Amino acid sequence: MSVPPPVTVTLAEIARLAGVGRAAVSNWRRRYHTFPEPAGGTDTSPQFDLAEVESWLRAEGKLRREEDLLRWLWPQFDALDGRTAAGEAIAAVAGAASADGAPDGLGDAQRAAVREALAVARTRGVGPTYEFLLERWLGAHVRQVTTTPGQLAELMVALAAPSGDRPRTVLDPACGTGGLLLTAGHHWSSRRRLDLLGADISPVLTRLARGRVATAGLPRSVRTQIRTGDTLRSDVWPEERADVVLCNPPYNTRDWGHEELATDPRWVFAHPPRTEPELAWVQHALSRLADGGTAVLLLPPGVAKRRAGRRIRAGLLRTGALRALIALPVGSAPPHSVGLHLWLLRKPAEDAPPPTTLLLVDAEDGERTGRDPRPPVDWDALLRSVPGLVQAYEAGATPARTAVRSTVVPVVGLLDEQVDLTPARHVPADSGSAARRARRSWGEFTSVLGRLEEISTALAPLRQLTDDGPQPSMTSVDELLRAEALHLHGGQTLPREAVHHGPRPRGAVPVLTVADLLHGTEPTGWLGPHQVTAFGEHLTLTAPHDVVVAGTSQLFDAWVEEAAPMVLVPQILALRPDRDLLDPWFLAGCLRSPGNTRQAGSHSTHASRVDVRRLKVPRLPLDEQRRYGEAFRRIIELERMLGRAGELGKELSSALSDVLAGGRLL
Repeated sequence: MSVPPPVTVTLAEIARLAGVGRAAVSNWRRRYHTFPEPAGGTDTSPQFDLAEVESWLRAEGKLRREEDLLRWLWPQFDALDGRTAAGEAIAAVAGAASADGAPDGLGDAQRAAVREALAVARTRGVGPTYEFLLERWLGAHVRQVTTTPGQLAELMVALAAPSGDRPRTVLDPACGTGGLLLTAGHHWSSRRRLDLLGADISPVLTRLARGRVATAGLPRSVRTQIRTGDTLRSDVWPEERADVVLCNPPYNTRDWGHEELATDPRWVFAHPPRTEPELAWVQHALSRLADGGTAVLLLPPGVAKRRAGRRIRAGLLRTGALRALIALPVGSAPPHSVGLHLWLLRKPAEDAPPPTTLLLVDAEDGERTGRDPRPPVDWDALLRSVPGLVQAYEAGATPARTAVRSTVVPVVGLLDEQVDLTPARHVPADSGSAARRARRSWGEFTSVLGRLEEISTALAPLRQLTDDGPQPSMTSVDELLRAEALHLHGGQTLPREAVHHGPRPRGAVPVLTVADLLHGTEPTGWLGPHQVTAFGEHLTLTAPHDVVVAGTSQLFDAWVEEAAPMVLVPQILALRPDRDLLDPWFLAGCLRSPGNTRQAGSHSTHASRVDVRRLKVPRLPLDEQRRYGEAFRRIIELERMLGRAGELGKELSSALSDVLAGGRLL
C-alpha cells in the first residue's frame, strides 16, 4: 500500500487550529528554532506538514486539539486532490460510520481522512461531524455548488402545504446535497410513512445528499432514495407521481437537451426554447405530480417576463397550473445580487374548472433607505405572512393585512402580448405605507435638523481658529504602541459558514465587515454566545472606548466604539488606548484627519491601504486632549448628522411624491 502524501497547512490555518492570531504564529517561527520547516508552497506563502505542526504544538504546550476536534479534521479533507475527491471522502464518512472503516474504492489519502473523521465522530457524533465537513466543503466550493439556504427551504416547504396537509411522497429532481429533501423530512415526519425521492446529475452530490439525510436523525418512517441521473434527458423517476415537488434547478444552462427532447411528452404547453431551460423544469415538475399535487420551484426573475417563454406562461395561466408567484427580497439565495421568484404550481384535476385568477406577492421591502440599502432578509416575517396569504387565497378568503404586499389578478388581464408575470408590475403601491413613511421621515428629519443646530452652536467658537502660533511636537501610532500607551488588535478571518444573518437574537455578538462599511449599514452578521466562547482567542472583540479603524484608503475611517462588544474581521482593527495617557476621541479625531491619512497612505498598488502605524498624533497633556477630543466628537457627529439629513431628505421627498401621486393632497 502506498503512503498517502502529507497533509499541509498554511500559516493562517495553523493560527486557526491553534486558536491564535496569524501574527502569533509568525512570532513562533522567529522565536523557536524547533518550529517545523516549510514542506511546500512559496517563500511568501509557505505550507507546513500538519503532523509536524501538531507534534510541535503539543511539545510546546500550545495544542488546542482537545478543545475543537472538528477544527483539526477539515485540513485532512481539504488536502485531498480536488473537489470530487474531497466530496467522495466526506460522503464515505456516513456509510463508513456503521461499518467501522472506510469503504472500498477510495484512495489511500481519502481512506486516511475518513478514518480520522470516524475517530472524531465517536466523540462528537456522526451527524455533527458529517454536517461540519459538508459545510466546509460547500464553503470551499461555493461558486461551483449552489445550495438552497435553510430558511428559504423552510418557506418552500411551508408553501407546498400551507393548510397543514402531510404529503406521502416528496420529489426533488435536482436535489444537489439534499437540503430541500432534508427540510421536508423534518417538517413532515410523523408515524405515517414519508418517501423522499431525489435525483441529481452529479454522482458526488447524490452521495453527499444520501449521507446528509442518513445522518440527520430522521425517524424510521421517512424512507429516502436518491439516484444519479440527468433528469431532463433521462429521468430516473419516470413512473413516480409525487404529492409535492420541490426544486431549485440549475439556471441559464444552454446544453439541457433542447434538440433531442423536441417531441418529449412532458412539454404539454410547448417545446421550451433553447434559452428557457427553467420552463423545461417547470413542465417536468408538473408531469411528476399526482392529481392535486403541488410544486414549488425557485427561479430567476427573467423567467416571468422573457419574450421567448410567453407561450408557455400563457398555457400555465389558462389551465390554472400556475397558482402563485412570489418575488423574494434580494439576497434570499445565490445569486445574492438578484431577487429570485418562487413559482407555486398545482396539477389540475381532470374534472375541475381552471381557476380564473393568479396570486402575485411582492415580498421586496419597499421602505429601504439610503442608510440601509440592503438589510438582511427578514425570514421570520416571510414565514409568518407568505404561507398565510397563499392559504387564504386558495380558500377564497380575504387575506389578513401583512407587511408583504400582494394582489389577486384576473388571468384574462395577464394574457397580452408579453404575458409578464413580474409581481412588481401588478402589485399596487401601498399609499398608506407611503403616508406613514412620510410622517416618520419628516419627524426624523426635523429632529436631525434640530441636532445640527445644536452642534453648530457648540462648534461656533472654532470659527476663530488660525494657523498661527507654535505647533506641538508629534508622535506616531507606532511610537505609542512601543510605549504601551496603545495596543493594536487586528481583525481575524472567520469561516463563512460560522456567521449568521438575519434578526440578531439576545446575547448574540455583531460581526462588522468591510461590506457593512461599503453599504453604510450596521453589522449584518452575528455570532451566538457559544460560538464566541468556542472561537476564544481567535476572535477580535472590541471593548468600550476602543478606537475602531477601517484600514483601506477607500473606506478609511476611525471612531470610538461605544456599543461593545463587536467582532472585527481583516482590514478592520481596534486600537485600545491607556485612558490615563490617551483620550479615545482625541485619538480617533487625529487619526481620521484627511491630511494625516494622505501622508500615511500606501499607493504601491491599485488597492491602496493606510498604514495605521504611520499616523501622527500631537503630544498634548491629557486635559488638553480631552478638550480636543470633545471638539472632535462634535465634528464626527456633525458629519454623521449631515449624511443622515441627506438620506432622510431623499426618503422624505420620495414618500411625499408617492402620497401626492395617489391624490392625497389636503
